[in-house]
Amino acid sequence: MVQSRNARIGRVKHRCSNCDAEATQITGNYLFSESGLSNLVLKNIEIIKCDQCGNSDPIISKPKDIIRTLARAIVDKPFALTGEEIRFLRKYLGMSGDTFARHLHSDKAVLSRWENDREAVGSKSDLLIRTIAVILGEGLREGSENVVKKFPEIVDEPRKVRWELDPEHLHVELAAGKEPL
Repeated sequence: MVQSRNARIGRVKHRCSNCDAEATQITGNYLFSESGLSNLVLKNIEIIKCDQCGNSDPIISKPKDIIRTLARAIVDKPFALTGEEIRFLRKYLGMSGDTFARHLHSDKAVLSRWENDREAVGSKSDLLIRTIAVILGEGLREGSENVVKKFPEIVDEPRKVRWELDPEHLHVELAAGKEPL
């Protein structure tokens, strides 16, 4: 069997998941909106990019580790939680809106208003959400004491920040000085 030149030099042909055209694998930053957060960038990951339709598909190894790392970063955030972050934590916990609202001793309509940024979450509810996340969230309990010790430093005003996550090293940071996406 004769190998193609591309196979001999390690190139793999990819197809676009959107239009089925030939696509190219590149390394770059990817806006990971599939996470439920509109402001999360995965840094230096492999991406299948279609030149024909412009579609981009990330190649994500260790997705559970990435999501857990992000959940930890959200509960550590020094600002009040945004609606997207509350929804992210609820889904990370695998809870329905009704179940999560019951844990918060709140109404699911109130939770919906928080998650959709139609009503600001109160500071005590914000802290309770973080506490529930670190206690019940898979892999978040370790270091939960440090999360709680930082509670007095949390600014009560919600601030949408840009998250930048390095999936290879599982390091996430608030992108200081950069505009949210």
